[in-house]
Formats: sequence, C-alpha cells, structure tokens
Amino acid sequence: MELHPQILQKNGKNEFVVLPYEEFEALRELAEDYEDLYDLCEAKAQEQNAPTLLLAEAREQLGLALHK
Repeated sequence: MELHPQILQKNGKNEFVVLPYEEFEALRELAEDYEDLYDLCEAKAQEQNAPTLLLAEAREQLGLALHK
C-alpha cells in the first residue's frame, strides 16, 4: 500500500499526519484485520488443550447427519 501523507509541523517539529481519506480507511481496515487475527490466535492458544469433536460426530449428535 502506497501512502501519501502530509506532515504538519508545530514549532519546527512533526506534529500531525494528514492522509487521503481512502488511505486512512484502508489503514483502519488493515488494523481491524490484524486485531481480529490477534484475537483468533489468543483464543486458539487458550483452547489448545480443549477436547475436540469431529464435524461428522457433531452432526450425528445434533441429528444433522447427511443421508446418502
């Protein structure tokens, strides 16, 4: 992603960055995606030793077994 920032200075020091709105939105979506990925990794780590169930077993227990 190519960014086109404008740097605003105050007293000779960089103070603010202005981006085109589309670039801001793209960065925000990217940050939200990374946050979702982080949350998923955290949840997987917490549940790594949890008992598992095969999809076929879950369907059978729920009465959703596929008929051939």
